[in-house]
Amino acid sequence: MPELRFDDRVAVITGAGRGLGRAYALLLAARGAKVVVNDPGVSLAGDGTDVGPAEEVVREIKSAGGEGIANTDSVATPEGGAAIIDTAIQTYGRIDILIHNAGIVRRSPLKDMSAQDFMDVLDVHLHGGFHVVRAALPHMCDAGYGRIVLTSSCSGLYGNALVGNYATAKTGLIGLSNVTAIEGAEYGVKCNLILPGAVTRMAEGLDTSAYPPMDPELVAPAVGWLAHESCSVTGEWLVAIAGRIAMAYAAETRGVYRGEWSIEDVDREMDAIHDRSQAVAFDVVPSGQAEHIGYSFGMAKEG
Repeated sequence: MPELRFDDRVAVITGAGRGLGRAYALLLAARGAKVVVNDPGVSLAGDGTDVGPAEEVVREIKSAGGEGIANTDSVATPEGGAAIIDTAIQTYGRIDILIHNAGIVRRSPLKDMSAQDFMDVLDVHLHGGFHVVRAALPHMCDAGYGRIVLTSSCSGLYGNALVGNYATAKTGLIGLSNVTAIEGAEYGVKCNLILPGAVTRMAEGLDTSAYPPMDPELVAPAVGWLAHESCSVTGEWLVAIAGRIAMAYAAETRGVYRGEWSIEDVDREMDAIHDRSQAVAFDVVPSGQAEHIGYSFGMAKEG
């Protein structure tokens, strides 16, 4: 199989100064992409700024013979998101790939979490995703091509203690990715989610001594494929953790139809409602929601 390359493609990667984002940037640049390395250099909690991380990754790219430019705007504001995408347009004249990886962590039990800590995390992960997608999508639609990769998490699918803000943001990105995939389909724009697991600075304070190898480089090829023109899926969720790559998806039980319901009926039918033996799933594109509604209407017609 020939090497899958990104020659003449322009990629914007947020949070690319360290960890996963750095691995993505180095891989795409090594395969020929011109990379906008976005990272304001904040702390894990989102404090301070430092131009060093983004500039260091660009130095690595250039020393290996690649091409890149640093950007230190924050994804957390509409203006910052627009400026990140503008860097690609003004420097390279186009944007083909957007990987939104930027994130911060502020751990706390829900009962103790401040409203500020909740919103600040959403501002980077979820609102940041919207800001850069909103800025990039018109360019991609006009060009008739685009690859967007947003970063969700198994914490968003299954929850995790002490990260109610992070988990909420990651679940919200599922909805953003689904809608982007639906609206981008007619323009040749594909949008998917990566649900990565890697030991980076976000694991600070956690006991990782029993973990298998979980370097960012084990995740990067999955993201590279989602960002490549050969990517054959859209509106899907790719899991990459500890050397395992899998697809995650939403499913429903077959459910129970009744022409009338009471609270007692729900109680009596709960075992059947919960039965997963005939689970069904609906693809996001072209219209999973319509298929879901049609399936439910079909049961009503069957009586």
